[in-house]
Amino acid sequence: MSNAPRPRRVPEESLRYHCAPMSSERVTLQVSERGADQVGSRRVRRLRRGGLIPGVLYGKGHSRAIVVGERELRSALTGPSGLHAILDVVIEGQKTPHHAVLKQYQQHPIRGTLTHVDFHEVRLDQPIQASVAVQLIGESPGAKQGGVVQQVTREIRVEGLPTAIPEHIEADMSSLEVGATVRIADLEAIEGVAFLDDPETVLANCSMPRGIAELEAEEAAEGEEGEEGAEGEDGEPSAEASGGEGSESGTE
Repeated sequence: MSNAPRPRRVPEESLRYHCAPMSSERVTLQVSERGADQVGSRRVRRLRRGGLIPGVLYGKGHSRAIVVGERELRSALTGPSGLHAILDVVIEGQKTPHHAVLKQYQQHPIRGTLTHVDFHEVRLDQPIQASVAVQLIGESPGAKQGGVVQQVTREIRVEGLPTAIPEHIEADMSSLEVGATVRIADLEAIEGVAFLDDPETVLANCSMPRGIAELEAEEAAEGEEGEEGAEGEDGEPSAEASGGEGSESGTE
């Protein structure tokens, strides 16, 4: 049976969690509908060479093939709200914007540039689900003692109104000791946002490196053996002392 200590949770009152500014900032994105001459692998590659990114705008019961400038798209998705920005997508020739969020995107495997985007229209008065990044901040006391902080979960699923979804959630590690874990259940509630994943999902833990942990276990075992030996010497008379007492008894 392993003698390793069971991970313990950080006391709830000692944790401080923060969330990034909500994605309430609205960004206007000008796009164009793709015609029949802009559909197909060969034609799409030509668009990309010209600095345009193909995509799809999904609405309720319909979808539109679109194209957007790479610079304009990068500018819209690198603002304070990042990938969770609410976009006012304006199709060329139309005046009414389509409120949308980025649902999926594809990147070039080497250059890392965007090669395709999917936008989903949303209603600002209806909740949506999104995956939000977890960022660890602060210095763990366990790390100062030689422990290693490991982030186990990098994203959690949340639900809320589009304007309430945070760009990311920051977890403060300043109370994380060696052997402790931080879980979703430890997160403070965010107004208007629900966590959808299992509350017992571990976000981060702190443990000693394997070599150090084994060395400490060996030292602890040796200390226990030394204490037992000392007790035996103090509590039992020696054989020589026992024999001497018997000899004196016989002469008397």
